[in-house]
This record gives sequence, C-alpha cells and structure tokens, in this order.
Amino acid sequence: MLRKILLPTILMILAYGFWISPDFKVIAAGVSIFLFGMLSLEEGFKAFSGGTLEKILQKSTDKLYKSIGFGIITTTVMQSSSLVSVLTISFLGAGLIGLAQGIGIVFGANIGTTTGAWLVAGLGLKVKISAYAMPMLVFGVILIFQKAKSLKGIGYILAGLGFLFLGIHYMKDGFEAFKDTIDLANYAVTGYKGLFIFTGIGVFATVVMQSSHATLVLIITALAAGQISYENALALAIGANIGTTITAILGAMSSNIVGKQLAGAHLIFNGVTGLIAIIFIHQLMYSVDFISNLVGIANDDYTLKLAVFHTIFNVIGVLVMVPFIGKLVTFLESTLKADSSKSDAGYDSARYLNDSVLELPSTSMAAIIRETKHLYDNAFEIITHGLNLKRSNIVSTMTLEEVIKDTYSKNTVNIDEFYNHRIKGIYGEIIDFSTKAQSNMSPEDIEVLYKLKLANRDIVEAVKDTKHLQKNLIKYSQSTNAHIKEQYNLIRKDLAELLRNINIVATTDEEDVILLLLSKAKVHTEKYDILANGTLDNLIRQGLITNEMATSLMNDSAYAYDISKNLIAMAEITFTDRNSSIVSLNEEMAMNAEDIKAILEKKDD
Repeated sequence: MLRKILLPTILMILAYGFWISPDFKVIAAGVSIFLFGMLSLEEGFKAFSGGTLEKILQKSTDKLYKSIGFGIITTTVMQSSSLVSVLTISFLGAGLIGLAQGIGIVFGANIGTTTGAWLVAGLGLKVKISAYAMPMLVFGVILIFQKAKSLKGIGYILAGLGFLFLGIHYMKDGFEAFKDTIDLANYAVTGYKGLFIFTGIGVFATVVMQSSHATLVLIITALAAGQISYENALALAIGANIGTTITAILGAMSSNIVGKQLAGAHLIFNGVTGLIAIIFIHQLMYSVDFISNLVGIANDDYTLKLAVFHTIFNVIGVLVMVPFIGKLVTFLESTLKADSSKSDAGYDSARYLNDSVLELPSTSMAAIIRETKHLYDNAFEIITHGLNLKRSNIVSTMTLEEVIKDTYSKNTVNIDEFYNHRIKGIYGEIIDFSTKAQSNMSPEDIEVLYKLKLANRDIVEAVKDTKHLQKNLIKYSQSTNAHIKEQYNLIRKDLAELLRNINIVATTDEEDVILLLLSKAKVHTEKYDILANGTLDNLIRQGLITNEMATSLMNDSAYAYDISKNLIAMAEITFTDRNSSIVSLNEEMAMNAEDIKAILEKKDD
C-alpha cells in the first residue's frame, strides 16, 4: 500500500521540479546515473563472490573485531553499506554466519560507509572526475559483452565507477546552476527544529533512493554549491544513516527469522547512533572543529568537515554498542521468534531456504547443502529408530555389539507418520528452491546442484527402504530361530556401523579420514549380497532356516544394500568439499575396489 502511494508522489514531485527549473533535471539525472552506477558495481562484485566465500567468511568473522573489520573493508570496496547489509542477511539466511557475527559486519559497514564521504568531499569535488568516467565507461561496456564471468565482472565494476563519477559530476553542476533559479539556502532552519526537520528529510531521501551513500553524495554536492547550510547538512547526514536501515528491513522481509533479527539490530544500532548525534550535536560539532584544525582542514571547508562528522558519530555509535552485543543478541532472539505453529503440530520445515539467500549463487548453494544436512539429520533419526536402535548409542563410543542389544522400543516405530512430518515437506521445499536457485547459476554450479538433488533423493529412498526392512527386522530379531535372528542382527550391526561412520564423516575436516571411511563403507556393502557370498545357500542346505525366512532374508538384504548405497552416495556429495578429490570417489572406487579391500584387510589385521 505504501509503495503504491510513494511512487506516484515521487513522480509528481519530479515532474513539478522539471517544470519549475530545467537545472533540476541535471541534478535528478546525476542522482539517477549515480544509482545506476551503484547497481552496476553490485553486479560486478557479485560475479566475484562465489567459490571460496564460505572459507573467507569463516576466517574473517570468527571473532567480533574480525567481523567489524570485514564490514569496514567490504563497504569501503563496494561503497554501499546497503549492499553489505543485504548480503549479510543472505549469509545469515544460508547459515554461513551467526547473528553476533552479522551484527559485527553491520557495525563495520557503518564505519566503512564514511569512506564514501571522504572520497567525494576530498577528491570528487576538487578533481574533474568526469574526465576519468569516460574511459571507464568505454572499457567497462566492452568487457561486459565478454563471455568470461571474470571479465564481465570487471566490466560491470568499471562501468559502475564510471557512472558514479559521472553522477557526481552532474549533481555538482546541477546544484551550481540551480542557484540561479532557486537558492535552497534561503530555506535553512536553525536550532533543534531544523535538526529534526532535516533529519526527517535525510531519512525520506534515503528511503526513496535506497542508498545512504547516494544521499550523502547529494548532501555534499549541495553543501559545496552553498545550497544548504552546514548545520542542516549534518542533520541530513544523520537522517541518511537512519534511513539506510529501511533497505536492510526490506531485504529481511524475505529472509528467515535470523535475517529479521539482524535487520532489527541494524535499526536499533542506527537509531541509537542517530539519537546520540542529535543529543550531543553541539559537542560533536566542537569535536569536528578540533579534529579539522588538527589535520589541517580549513574552517570554511564544510564538505570535508561533514566527512569528519560522519566518521565521528559512526565510530562513537560502534564504541557505545559493542559492549552490548551479547545483550542485543539475547533481546532480539527473545523478541523476534520463528513461527512455531508447524513445529507445535509435529511438522518440521526448511530452516535455510528463503528468498534472501538467492542474492548470490554461493549463498543459494550453501543454503541447499545445509538444508540437505538438516534433511539427513531427520532421516538419521528415523532410520536408527526403524532399525530399533538408539541414535545416542550410534554416535557414542559404545561397541556395536552393545548398540544392537540396547533396543530403542518394544513397539514398532511409525515410519510413515515420521516421513510425512519430518521428511516429505523439507524434501519438497529443497526441490522447489533448487529450481529457483539455478536461474542465476553457472553450468558448473547447476551440475553440483543436480548432484545435491540426487543426494536428497537418496536420503528419501533410504527412509523408504528402512520402512520395507522394518517389518521383518522386528519380527526376526525376536525370533526363537537363532540363525535367522543372527542374520538380522548382522544387518542392524552393519547399518549401525555405516551410520556411525557417516556421522564421523559429517563432523570431521580430515580428508584422509573421510576417504578411508567412505572407501571402507563401499567395500562393506558387499556383505549384503548373501547369494554371492554363499550365506543363504549354507543356511538353506543345512535346514537352519525355512523357505519363508530365506525369501525374507534375501529381500531384506537387498533393502539393506540399497540403504547403504544411497547413504554413501549422499555422504560423498553432502559432506565433502566440492573442490576435493573425494568428489570423484565413485569413479576411483569402481576401478580400485580390490586394492582398497586389500588395504582395509591389512589395517584390520
């Protein structure tokens, strides 16, 4: 509803401005070109965001000071705190970082955005940057039309910088010419009244343009042309800082609950920072004068003094809020909670799949991988219970003989009910989300995505095979015939060993351990071929089991084989690094099964 009213209002204001002054068109065009430049920059940086993004994030945000530093650097490079906020929400939504780390990045982004004011005030207004814009645009556009992703990304960055410079040039010239029509300086308002009015205007301008950086450039160029007073420019800068939170809130609308909590943190931080700046405006102005004199900034160089002010109040905001990050996280987690209606009804749903992670192919992929692990976690539970085993025993150091003796329940677990409540819905969401995600992925990423779909299918098939296996497994595990009971307990023991090994694979980063366990699991699947190894023939020939038992054992061994095969295939895709040599394990195993068996036998000896 708000957008339906806002757009016509903006268009009417622009049309009126064009009518009363041709020079207003130059300012509006400058803002438009600048914003288009920011969009091009965003597109360029996204081209370089894939691949090692997860590793960079883990190393750059594992401590608070690193998170703040990451926010400062990325915002300085990208020149858009709004983009960094939206991408941070995307990282959070995919589960790549925690809430405290996300808050640290947002704090750093607020400091990083001050570099834009310094660049425009210190360089953009003193150098004819439009001369640099032209060659950047020419080279940028040529590179955009190249097929290579990296060249295209560089092209977008060059074109983006060119449009930024060109936009600043037109805004500067527009305000200079606009003086002859209307002198906005005549509308200056002093005191706290002016402070609140112009803070509100700054908020409104940032909400409309969706960029505090664009608002700041507009303020600086207007200030340089003498169209606004220094005092009012400070108020506009405060408003721009508060207004930028709207972008984060809009980005969080499509995110999960953690993304919404980050948007809440952003709003609280910028709100508190703005309030501090308003309350202590006179003290801050005195500090600006002191620092300006210290570094040699002239008393009448108000554009650079605005940059000093912008830096001071953002740094103060971070220093004030950093000690309270822990309490802020606790407050947000207790105030903004996920919808529990489905979980209360016993249904589980996707945790990481939301539209905010679609910002980048890498975050989309990370979200799908994490959701696949979530699906497997649920499947792990039902498979162990279907085998009448306790999950806690499998992940413990208990011997496998003890694991199969300590049964889960005397009653049959309802696998159908569990499947409908904890598997089916998540699986459907993963498939639907994968279709959305592949629209902006490279062919290589789409190939990985296809394998992840197969991994999810393998999980679902393993659950269904457990259901088929369950009936006879429960029946014959309690049989008075010791031989058939032994065979079914062997099936339970082998699957318990497989589940234990996959749990180790899921929780270790050591490639050699992963390779050995998956190799061992593949070789051990041969145990289920009871026709080939002669087990079934011996049991029948010696009259140890009935024909009915033999038929059941043969069918159930096939189910156990399928469960094992599907879970190993899933683990190879889900729990190994995409760039690791383990990804090609299927092909290697097919060629070297005998060699691996020999190695494992030696290890067992």
